[in-house]
Amino acid sequence: MKHIKSGCMSNDKNVVLQDDIAAAILSVARQRGVDKSTCPSEIARMLFPGDWRKHMKNVVDIAVDLQHQNKVVITQKGVPIDVDHKKGPIRIKIV
Repeated sequence: MKHIKSGCMSNDKNVVLQDDIAAAILSVARQRGVDKSTCPSEIARMLFPGDWRKHMKNVVDIAVDLQHQNKVVITQKGVPIDVDHKKGPIRIKIV
C-alpha cells in the first residue's frame, strides 16, 4: 500500500493512506447521492487543508481507480466520460 505524505514532516500522523482518500471520496459521494456530484478538490481540501493543490493528482488518480471498480462515475458537464481520455475539470458521483 502506498503512503502519501501531507506536508514535509514524515511522522505517522502526517501520512494519509490511499485507502483513506478512497474512503473520503466514497463517503462524500454517498452523502451527495446519485443525483449530485463532488469536485476532487473538495476531497483534497478536506484531507490536506494546508497544501491540497499538490495532492489533487493523487485524489483524481484514486477516483479513476474507483471508477474502474464501478464504485463511482466520473463526469464532465454532467456526462460520464472515458477516464483514459479526460481533459479539464471533472466531478465524481456515486454509482
